[in-house]
Amino acid sequence: MQKEYMVLNEERNVSLTAYLQPVGGEFSALSHRPAVLIIPGGGYHFCSEREADPVAFPYLKAGYHAFILRYSLNEQAVWPNPLNDYEQAMTLIRQRAEEWHVVSDRIAVIGFSAGGHLAACAATMSRNRPNAAILGYPVIDGDCARDYLATAPDVPSAVDAHTCPCFVFATRTDNLVPVRNALHLVDALCAHDIAFESHIYANGPHGLTTGDLSVSYAQRSDRYPHWVEDSIAWLRDVLGGVDAQGLTPPRFGGKINGNREKTLNLDCTLQHLMRHPQGRALLDERVKGWEKGAPSAATGVITLRDSLQYSGLDAQAIRELEACLLTIENITEE
Repeated sequence: MQKEYMVLNEERNVSLTAYLQPVGGEFSALSHRPAVLIIPGGGYHFCSEREADPVAFPYLKAGYHAFILRYSLNEQAVWPNPLNDYEQAMTLIRQRAEEWHVVSDRIAVIGFSAGGHLAACAATMSRNRPNAAILGYPVIDGDCARDYLATAPDVPSAVDAHTCPCFVFATRTDNLVPVRNALHLVDALCAHDIAFESHIYANGPHGLTTGDLSVSYAQRSDRYPHWVEDSIAWLRDVLGGVDAQGLTPPRFGGKINGNREKTLNLDCTLQHLMRHPQGRALLDERVKGWEKGAPSAATGVITLRDSLQYSGLDAQAIRELEACLLTIENITEE
């Protein structure tokens, strides 16, 4: 393994540490690897070492390159300096993707506490967004964030159609960052049709990092350490992963439906299609009673593809319908 240390901003003491794994040779099936960019917490006053290298190890084991960002702190952390630090780090990783053998569209950000706030801001308001975000006991709400950094922005209000899929975990008994931060983020993701997975563990204080006894002795739910393997499995679901045969394709992808694609498609929800004049007209013409394919409460969730299994249309008719839908420009809401 190759380790590189780079100073991104000497005045603000910002740095990026890279752990780069080999490709080719004994790893002949791999020419590039996915990557994680880890952002430790520390209330914007320090970068926790317990949320840096110890977090990188399981993702390295799973086949990822790992990068650790140590960002602007204390008086240097006035916003948007921390977000600019992230932008610089992600831009550098993608610019050097060929040199470092990184799959540039398979880069996840991992953040904890205040680092979770920065990672969530990267996912929702940066110019160079990650492809997925893993957020541990994150500071999310503006009023909570400003307890640590007076200039910090609110995250839920920044969630938009371009927000990446998120994996969010916290504990119900967090004694520093109330669990409602994670819940408010999940609610905003749900409202914008952003794919997510969430784990709220019953017991445990703030700052449990991986939950391994080598980094935290605090009492917590025995299930809490499962978030690490769960998040790696989730990354395989939404981005794809690494195995002995090379890169694996995503199992489900990062979108929960087709509502935000450029054209209409079978994976649009019934509710979305009902609101689209051309789409509705096409379906009224071709599929009798299509809008009754689900209870009214489910029209915002069930897709046309799922509802068509009850329509009586044969496979050829469905293919022809899909071809017509793909010619109709979508109308999306930001």
